[in-house]
Amino acid sequence: MNSKFFDLKKEKQDRMINAALKVFAVQGYRHGSTDDIVREAAVSKGLLFHYFGSKLGVYRFVYDYSVKYMNLEMRSVVDPKETDLFLVIKQIERARMHAMRGYPFMQQFLNRSQSEDCYEALLSVEEKKNALEEACSAIDAQIDYDALPEGTDGRKLRKMLDFTIRGLMTERFQDASFQPEMLYEEICDYLDMMRKIVYR
Repeated sequence: MNSKFFDLKKEKQDRMINAALKVFAVQGYRHGSTDDIVREAAVSKGLLFHYFGSKLGVYRFVYDYSVKYMNLEMRSVVDPKETDLFLVIKQIERARMHAMRGYPFMQQFLNRSQSEDCYEALLSVEEKKNALEEACSAIDAQIDYDALPEGTDGRKLRKMLDFTIRGLMTERFQDASFQPEMLYEEICDYLDMMRKIVYR
């Protein structure tokens, strides 16, 4: 990646980043094309290749950018002393909401990258993927699953909540009027409902 990319105006940087995030989130690496990215960003293909060299260069850059950006949001929002499962998840979702205000498709892109089947793309982001997984594992490690009511399988509950949140996110992205704040409120409603069921 050409470091002069960061000399561009922030608005143009974000247009290119958001275009790439959207194309790769919706179509995946294999089917996402640089033609779609430049059309979405309203820039020339020559400009895109000047800064990133190739489709793989674009993918590697937006993945790295997303991991760094999301980790920064997580560190600033998630309280490292919080141990309650539901509160930790709410804080994670608040961090994601903050990220999606500027980069609406960032979380969808990261979700899609987990099921990426193109070896070239997987190999190019392996190191950064490990860094993201380590950050998520560190947050997960602070949760006190033993504090849940007896007989509750905390890991399965966490997985169920994650599937619910991911499903809500996918569903809301199909709506052209998507708003991160509204998604966050809906996720919190589901978490509060599940908390009542678990602790009744």
